[in-house]
Amino acid sequence: IDLSEEYRERIVDYMFSEYEAGRTPNPDILCNREIKFDIFLKAAQKLKADFVATGHYCQKGKFEVNGKMVFRLLAGADPNKDQSYFLCQLNQDQLAKALFPIGHLQKSEVRKIAKEQDLITADKKDSQGLCFIGKVRLPDFLQQQLQPKKGAIVVVPEELPIYESKRIPAGISAEDYDLETLDNLCLPIKYTLNQGKKIGDHNGAHYFTVGQRKGLQVGGTGKPLFVIATETKENVIYTGLGEDHPGLNRHGLFVPNEDIHWIREDLKLNVGGSASYQARIRYRQPLTQATLIMKENGLYILFDQAQRGVASGQFVAWYDGEESIGSGVIF
Repeated sequence: IDLSEEYRERIVDYMFSEYEAGRTPNPDILCNREIKFDIFLKAAQKLKADFVATGHYCQKGKFEVNGKMVFRLLAGADPNKDQSYFLCQLNQDQLAKALFPIGHLQKSEVRKIAKEQDLITADKKDSQGLCFIGKVRLPDFLQQQLQPKKGAIVVVPEELPIYESKRIPAGISAEDYDLETLDNLCLPIKYTLNQGKKIGDHNGAHYFTVGQRKGLQVGGTGKPLFVIATETKENVIYTGLGEDHPGLNRHGLFVPNEDIHWIREDLKLNVGGSASYQARIRYRQPLTQATLIMKENGLYILFDQAQRGVASGQFVAWYDGEESIGSGVIF
């Protein structure tokens, strides 16, 4: 089945448009939602297949409530290879038709089985990066459609007054947060040129992402320089000095209504509701305790520990122990 055209439309074009808008996409998550468990699954069902099996390191559970089956997406048994994050956008219908036959195994066990079966992939290195790019550097790949253009690299001092409003107030429960406080904690800062000073040039803000250190090519700063924000319309990169720069770490993030997804629809939060889960904003990141607060405009997520390099366009996924409960696109 040739799905290359659909892949280009739904994944590659999406990736280019997200980078162009100054956001950081995750094409792996989209590929699972849009290709493997949508177009490919539908093609399999036309062939009268009962399930689609994939090699993801995750597991599936299920239980019955009032005669209806509820499916659970569970972490893989190998904690170093758990790929449940990449499947955080699946729904109940997709999970119902999914099988993960190696999710209960360790990677070493899978390699042993492959060797015993004489498979040529038994000793193949783990794939990393984006499957459709190959060995090309991401900026080089993006230049196929996003042209280089010179812009300013601006360094922002640690003492900006706006950083004061980004600290979680002590002694307040989730239900007591007003919308203004939540917005201060969870929405990204919109920097302006007069808040810092220019220290160099770059070849295009759309080639960079929040939290990035390499590729800035600015020396003599003493502490390492990190990207804390990108502005693609004005083509400016805002940076901060050192890993502890307050612009690099955030205690909260926001997911608009249209970008909230619940795997466990029975646990969906209503407006005014809150819940305590563990969450992550990137693959293999340790789970961190977080409070989810549902408001009319969307979902606010507050972390007990500040998160480094929160970037718009990334996916946040929340868990109850080993079970993936839901996810959303970070604003």
